[in-house]
Amino acid sequence: MESSKQSMKLTPEEEQVIVNKGTEMAFTGKYYAFWEKGTYVCKRCGAKLYRSENKFEAGCGWPSFDDEIPGAVKRFPDSDGMRTEIQCANCGAHLGHVFTGEQFTLKNTRHCVNSISMSFIPDNIEK
Repeated sequence: MESSKQSMKLTPEEEQVIVNKGTEMAFTGKYYAFWEKGTYVCKRCGAKLYRSENKFEAGCGWPSFDDEIPGAVKRFPDSDGMRTEIQCANCGAHLGHVFTGEQFTLKNTRHCVNSISMSFIPDNIEK
């Protein structure tokens, strides 16, 4: 499914964020304070986006990652003219925003991602 642009049926809340580029409320997403080992995938198409090893606590209210799986995320200037939007490279689903220069990690990058834009596959699940 990773290479397919086939979309899964989204709930109205998921559609508001993933399609209409909304934002879930801070500190409410199911992956904000979630630390299991595994892979985060796009909620809409199932493409692999982030590994748990790249997740860190930024205190911002959303899951934060300092790196993506190579080729998984595209960056675009946000309509507000100040931020950089991140989207799934496979299907274009809105994920959130990426910030640099904050010094949270050695990679100096923070992908601020809506939990509702992702699903999680634990490492211990056989594929």
